[in-house]
Amino acid sequence: MMIIDKLKQSVLPILVAVALLGIWQVWTVTQEVPEYLVPSPWVIAQTLINDWTLLSAALLVTVKITLLAFISATVLGVLIAFAFVQSRWIEAAFFPYAVLLQVTPIVAIAPLIIIWVKDPTASLVVCASVVALFPVISNTTIGLRSVNPGLAAYFQLQGASRWQTLLRLRIPSALPYFFAGLRIAGGLSLIGAVVAEFVAGTGGTGAGLAYQILQSGYQLNIARLFAALVLISVTGVAVFTSLAMLSQWVLGGWHESEQG
Repeated sequence: MMIIDKLKQSVLPILVAVALLGIWQVWTVTQEVPEYLVPSPWVIAQTLINDWTLLSAALLVTVKITLLAFISATVLGVLIAFAFVQSRWIEAAFFPYAVLLQVTPIVAIAPLIIIWVKDPTASLVVCASVVALFPVISNTTIGLRSVNPGLAAYFQLQGASRWQTLLRLRIPSALPYFFAGLRIAGGLSLIGAVVAEFVAGTGGTGAGLAYQILQSGYQLNIARLFAALVLISVTGVAVFTSLAMLSQWVLGGWHESEQG
């Protein structure tokens, strides 16, 4: 049964994707839709191959910014969460500012960050990190506080220090929440990187996929625009899948959320 369930999870989405692409291809061919309006999947695939040198270089730039932002958001978010669980006073004083970062549109503050941070890559990483930071803070804080009261009382009864309680009780209890936050933050890092590139409009050798989308739109090269969108989507799926596999690897042997 487990093998069948695994096949369903992997095969069914592929079949749906193939069916949708087939419908798209038939519609564009039979209705003679112009390529500058909606290119067919076949034309998009050809564009991916023909423009691979340009698009792959842009993809590497976007992936680099995404990974740097994700690592920065993870490290900073975990440190902030650890500070929050040490004292309710600290959490009450600073958590509203974490919420403020979450609800403030990145397009509103990205121009300021780009002006303040002179290095183009560093400014894009900061923008993307701001977008991805809150889920790590929120989920990790909740996880560190979601400790079984009976186990907490047992640790206290055994005279465990705060450090021992943190390492052996709070951190293991927080891991499912932490990895859930990582899966969200991974996608947000990519979104933040793309949005920051749109706002910055950086070109040249440091141009990412967002810049290629802008240029393709200006040039009415809609096939290349769709090809860049495909690469962004595939990158997002790859990031989420990688983090899901990491969560399964870490939690699969002992936590019920990754079993069955």
